[in-house]
Amino acid sequence: MARNTKRKPNYSKRRRSKNKAGNNKTAEEKNDLTLPPVEPAPISIDKGKLREEAIERAKKRPIRERILAFFRRETNKDYKELIINTEALERRVALIENGVLQAFDVERLDEERMVGAIFKGKVQNLEPGLKAAFVNIGQEKNAFLHYWDMLPGANNDPSIEIVRENKRKTPHNRVEAKSIQEIPKVFPVGSEIVVQITKGQIGSKGPRTTTNLSLAGRFLVLMPYAGQCGISRKIDDKAERSRLKRIIGNLSLREGMGVIIRTAGQTKPERFFDRDLHLLLQQWDEIEAKMKSQDSPCFLYQEPDLIGLTARDFLTDDIDRVQIDRKEDYSRLIETIQRISPKSKSKVSHFDEEIPIFERFNVERQIEQTFMRRVLLPSGGEIVMEETEALVSIDVNTGSHKGDRKDGKNFILQANIEAAAEVCRQMRLRNLGGLVIIDFIDMKNKGDQRKVFQKMKSSMADDKAKHNILPISQLGIMQITRQRHDESNSSGIYEPCPYCSGRGIVKSPRAVSIEIQRKITSVVRRFREENLEKEINLKIFLHPSTLRRLRGPDSKLIDRMERNYALKLTFEGAETYHVENFKLIDESTQNEIR
Repeated sequence: MARNTKRKPNYSKRRRSKNKAGNNKTAEEKNDLTLPPVEPAPISIDKGKLREEAIERAKKRPIRERILAFFRRETNKDYKELIINTEALERRVALIENGVLQAFDVERLDEERMVGAIFKGKVQNLEPGLKAAFVNIGQEKNAFLHYWDMLPGANNDPSIEIVRENKRKTPHNRVEAKSIQEIPKVFPVGSEIVVQITKGQIGSKGPRTTTNLSLAGRFLVLMPYAGQCGISRKIDDKAERSRLKRIIGNLSLREGMGVIIRTAGQTKPERFFDRDLHLLLQQWDEIEAKMKSQDSPCFLYQEPDLIGLTARDFLTDDIDRVQIDRKEDYSRLIETIQRISPKSKSKVSHFDEEIPIFERFNVERQIEQTFMRRVLLPSGGEIVMEETEALVSIDVNTGSHKGDRKDGKNFILQANIEAAAEVCRQMRLRNLGGLVIIDFIDMKNKGDQRKVFQKMKSSMADDKAKHNILPISQLGIMQITRQRHDESNSSGIYEPCPYCSGRGIVKSPRAVSIEIQRKITSVVRRFREENLEKEINLKIFLHPSTLRRLRGPDSKLIDRMERNYALKLTFEGAETYHVENFKLIDESTQNEIR
């Protein structure tokens, strides 16, 4: 049965009033550095104004770019820009479409880039129950390697159509297992193995790896051991797929190697693929040389930094402009582009104004929104996002809606459709993954539910992360799984609270007071069993907030315990103690009682 739709607005109002009360602090309290910071109010961003500013920037493009756009009939196309900012510890790349932030990547310059890295390691131990091996690759945590990822060709992707076989005819030096049952014999503990990281370390989990190596180029992905060639199914034009199949057939591949044509290869001439393959083979030769000459565990290959990735992956044909604020990065980007896509150089410019580049293009304010729990929707609704290690819960609320009908039916559908589009955008911006649960405002009409589902599917269509979307259930819940290769963006900004260990809550003084009273009762019973005549003197160390509770509302209970059990209790409080901690000392022996 569908739930009562009136419950959502009421819940939203309660949440809103609670947040308002939480922000109701005096100026003196807000300036007190000993108090926790006030949670900022959600930012309302005028996307219409951002679009107007983007249109003005589009008019100022070089004349050559505008002429090409005219002949390509791209005058009404969305204006896409890449903004690159480099600071002492971070490099950030933002993709803005008509002025609105659509994608955001952060590279922390003091941390290693792990995803895509290739290592030569040693099998540390095998876990038959998990069907996995743990590999020492010389990092803080051993890498996780599932048995399935140790079989040749196990990473076959259903989104790739295999169009050519290039199996190896002569044996090679690489050790391979043909089935899961063979793995413990082929890869015993202590054996050397070459792995590639597919998912970085997340929380307490070590990196996930595979033995099916791949090297990404601009238009091709080289798979040195795959022996199969394919085309991305995202390229759906039949004539273009036929042309690309002919190109794959003409590529000069080494025996046993495979390639995949990426979506960026659409409409590209054959010489582009030949050049891309040549560069990838050079990279592989360097990796193989290290593989033969270095002892394990050792590092063999690392993916390019954000400047290299911008040239290789982000700077596609639909990008109109790239602005970068650091001169050295600008020079390096131009140098990289010259090698892999010379004609794209005209799109890149050096930003040398005094104002920070992210402020100049209103990116900073939009990034701030990606770290807030609440995100406002254009119609006045809002979404509330809560992230855990493996699950993200998203609640859609009516907020201060601007529905124009008294029954609110139009608004509910409008708010849910807006929420669907915004949730997709926020998942990309925050790099959220795992299981995502979305609680939409209740809709009884099945047609409205299908519209929201279709909007979600169309909004997620361009998401590069693998995902699966289920229709809205009878409880009004939509479930999405989204692959995440690395930690979310918020994990680099925030860390679990050292006081509450990330729970977000601590025990109340009342709860700790009850625990202390239970402990005293237990201690008295043990003492009486050992020695009925012994006088019991206990000293209790605790936090002042709990001490105030014991001397205030619970003072009569403490007095009664002292009378009934012939106890003598003394207390000592200190602000340095954690609010949940306390310790009992037997004053006759000065020993702690556990």
